[in-house]
Amino acid sequence: MTLARFVDPLPLPALAKPVGQRAHPAYPGKQLPLYRMEMRAFKTQLHRDLPATPLWGYGGTFPGPTLLAQRNHPLLIEWANALPEKHFLPIDHTIHGAERDKPQVRTVAHVHGARVSPSSDGYPEEWFAPGHATLSHYPNAQDAATLWYHDHAMGITRLNIYAGLLGAYLIHDDAEQSLGLPSGDCDLPLILCDRLIAKDGQLYYPVSDDPQAPWVSECNGNAILCNGKLFPFLEVEPRRYRLRLINAANTRFYEMSLSGGLSLTQIASDQGLLAAPVSRQRVTLYPAERADVVIDFSGMDGKHVQLRQQAEAIMEFRVRDRGRRDTGTMPATLRTIERLAPASAVRDRVLSLGEQDDAGGSAMMMMLGGKHWSAPVTEDPRQDTTEIWSMVNLTGDAHPMHLHLVRFQVLERRPFDLFAWNESKTLKYTGPAIPPTPEEMGWKDTVRADPGMVTRIIARFEGEPGRYVWHCHLLEHEDNEMMRPFQLLPA
Repeated sequence: MTLARFVDPLPLPALAKPVGQRAHPAYPGKQLPLYRMEMRAFKTQLHRDLPATPLWGYGGTFPGPTLLAQRNHPLLIEWANALPEKHFLPIDHTIHGAERDKPQVRTVAHVHGARVSPSSDGYPEEWFAPGHATLSHYPNAQDAATLWYHDHAMGITRLNIYAGLLGAYLIHDDAEQSLGLPSGDCDLPLILCDRLIAKDGQLYYPVSDDPQAPWVSECNGNAILCNGKLFPFLEVEPRRYRLRLINAANTRFYEMSLSGGLSLTQIASDQGLLAAPVSRQRVTLYPAERADVVIDFSGMDGKHVQLRQQAEAIMEFRVRDRGRRDTGTMPATLRTIERLAPASAVRDRVLSLGEQDDAGGSAMMMMLGGKHWSAPVTEDPRQDTTEIWSMVNLTGDAHPMHLHLVRFQVLERRPFDLFAWNESKTLKYTGPAIPPTPEEMGWKDTVRADPGMVTRIIARFEGEPGRYVWHCHLLEHEDNEMMRPFQLLPA
């Protein structure tokens, strides 16, 4: 079935509004804005010519409402589960945390990239069933950045996000707002994800040959959605726009470019502004990575420009032949990013990324450090110390690795000898280290760990002591053992 392209306007998620104020023990005598995010089932058209698709969403929308936060202005969110009791996607009860004795529908929200206390981080086992709610506290004591929120329930994260439980969480700060970057209605989140959509509009999710164990190791859709629409268009004025690209897909990486050889200027990555703008012909994002880009439509009055994923046009910009002109210019520098010195690290953890295959060579589960989720904690950094994590990828896939709580810098990727590792767990490098590319030189919270490479990152473990997680952000992997707890020990 071929659908007409560019007949639906690009949806812009509504801005979340506080429902009231509430006190919090961390701020005596102060009232914090309180937001309520209710998860519920609803139906919406993903394209003009498709029947309405049943989905789940925060606030009954997909994507959910955009949360706008200001640095050092804390807020509270009540996450309420008003979903049905039965799941509409295939649960694999053989997966740890998704056994038959658990409620089918369980949720817990995580703000990806937020520095929060353990009780508000959305720990995967702290899920709650329909009819229940939880209150989370977000201090927003961090740099301006494009974050996003999504479900994180143990063993069914891949299904809950696929059902629609995701949205943007944007932090602003004075330093960024002083740079004259496009703002207001010229600053838009663009959340990308793909889905398998049937002719009747229903979502379907791939399953294995075993009805008792339907888990599959990847999920690639037949339709790429931009803010929840298929092939949308956006009317723009002949001026600069800031697009906050968020890869919210289960598995797919996006390699985006503009038609007509137009360049994109990347100004930010996962954890905020780069040191300087980087002009790029294409921007590649692995699941959960973000890139803020500025596109200049000046002088393109009346023209159409397409956003492409590899060779396929997925969205169209229609430049009006008149509109507000843009007098701003791109600053040559955006901020100072001090590189963390490897010598300041108190330890270098060597962590393997692996998989267990069945007799037929199909992946059965993915693992970190050869350990299951339920094994005792092995990663226990101490508060306010710096560590290097060297991730040794033993698989044939690239894995986007995400650490909760912290931001980090990418040090290098380096090829290693897989046979030496398999024989005696010896790390033997086979070539020189490859430094990060310019767009990876900012602060990150998700990094692509390439096959056959050791990917090394450095982080200062600031934050509240307690238990957090680190995991692969390919959701099928994360749900099947490729996630481990880490314990932040008090200083």
